[in-house]
Amino acid sequence: MATGSVGGQLMPPVMGAAAFIMADTLGMKYNELLISAIIPAVIYYLGILFQIQFRAEKLGMQGMPKDQIPKMSGVMKEYGHLALPIIFLVYMLFFSGRTVIMAAFYTIIFTIVVAQCRKNTRMSVQDILDAMVASAKSTVSVAIACACVGIIVGSCSITGFALNMANTIISIGGKSLMFTLVFTMVTCMILGMGLPSIPSYIITSTIAAPALIQLGIPALVSHMFCFYFAMFANLTPPVALAAFAAAGIAGGSPMKTGWASVKLALAGFILPYMFVYNTDLLLLDTPIAKAVQVAITAAIGVFMISIAVEGFLFRKVSVLVRILSLVGAFLLIDSGAVTDLVGIAICAAVVIYQKTIHKKVLQ
Repeated sequence: MATGSVGGQLMPPVMGAAAFIMADTLGMKYNELLISAIIPAVIYYLGILFQIQFRAEKLGMQGMPKDQIPKMSGVMKEYGHLALPIIFLVYMLFFSGRTVIMAAFYTIIFTIVVAQCRKNTRMSVQDILDAMVASAKSTVSVAIACACVGIIVGSCSITGFALNMANTIISIGGKSLMFTLVFTMVTCMILGMGLPSIPSYIITSTIAAPALIQLGIPALVSHMFCFYFAMFANLTPPVALAAFAAAGIAGGSPMKTGWASVKLALAGFILPYMFVYNTDLLLLDTPIAKAVQVAITAAIGVFMISIAVEGFLFRKVSVLVRILSLVGAFLLIDSGAVTDLVGIAICAAVVIYQKTIHKKVLQ
């Protein structure tokens, strides 16, 4: 639940509010940002699905009987019309040419109109007024957070702290891009602990992103790198707000839930490194054929990470196979044709080997 909810900030077409600030900061259109965010977000959720599937098979868990699953036709008949506002919002953001604010305004009006189509979702005048009041209250809290963060950002800029921090990260990392990325990740995780998404992104992008930009990494890639780890700070103990909230709902241990969330979202922690080394993942002037190629190799990479983390594919895997899967996954991080082919070959070998062992045991 925690890993899925944090991913909602990363998934187009309706990303978290921090994405709007990122688009404004970078001076780009919001729909352009959405397009860049599509592949990494999908890959993140694929990693979660792979791990959940492997873990369920390892524990011998079964799905719900068909007679207990709600019928799609019944659900769509009662609530299918509520999908129309989402479609309308996507149209407004991508094709209408309207600003983000106007797209949101028209979508709100459209949502109210659509809700009146059926009795079970119909809103009274009082319901509309209550929604407006609740929205105003939410806006105030966001505005206060942004105002406080603005003071911090202004102080960092005026005093030169942000620039000094960026230079410090680069000097510690030396000439190694990997070391610099690791130190930037740690910085973002620390700065983002215990903060909502908006102030978390603003602080991390102000202090940490310049370090990557100085190394020649494109601004969008640098900000997305910081954005991802600012969001994942809500999953990482000791201050894992999303995981602690999930533990409260489930009645589990907050710390155990936090570490389980980190394990489940492990592919997401590797994704930012993947699109730094292979900017085609963010579709920066990338041809369609190349985009499809990087999406497939990235999906194979998180598939192999899931095998290594869960230690299961058809049946339990050996330590050697787990290590081999991890090596193959890291080879697919690089955008080179040779490393991709070797990584895919390792994946195929692991799948064939595990399938053969599984068949022998069943016989």
